[in-house]
Amino acid sequence: MRCFIALPLPDSDIAVLEALQDRLPFGRAVPPENLHLTLVFLDEQPLDTLEEIHETLDSLRAPAFSLTLGGLDGYGSQALAINAEGGQALVDLHKRIRSRLHGIGIQLDRRRFRPHVTLARLPAQIRADQQDRLATFLLREATLKLPDIPVHSFALYSSRLRASGAEHEELSRYPLIA
Repeated sequence: MRCFIALPLPDSDIAVLEALQDRLPFGRAVPPENLHLTLVFLDEQPLDTLEEIHETLDSLRAPAFSLTLGGLDGYGSQALAINAEGGQALVDLHKRIRSRLHGIGIQLDRRRFRPHVTLARLPAQIRADQQDRLATFLLREATLKLPDIPVHSFALYSSRLRASGAEHEELSRYPLIA
């Protein structure tokens, strides 16, 4: 099963991100139920390994914290994202999860952790007129900031790829300590 570990977002902040997506000049918006901040992508995992991952995550204790979303950016060549800042607490949570997974033999990629929420998928080829419209959009939305988003938990998700896009399902949620 294809899986990842992420921070779910409160409905109130998802509503603000949906309004931002509505102003996008082009691209395919990520469905609101799929808006999240990925901590670790696990790729394909067998069911018995998923149970071991669940047990490992269930025993992890980390403090709750706040998150700020702001600053639109390209993530890769075909995605538009909003950057996330959660201070040392976010970085520590990411590192602790990776360390726990490594401890049970999960091999993870060595990509630099760049916290963000993907908002839209962009076409592989962007025409000159689209580049101009995107630049205008980015300038207009440059000041958007969502501060003080409470993070009280993280979750394990499955992800099924469909022709219409990925479908995510929360498998289990893990509380953070207040």
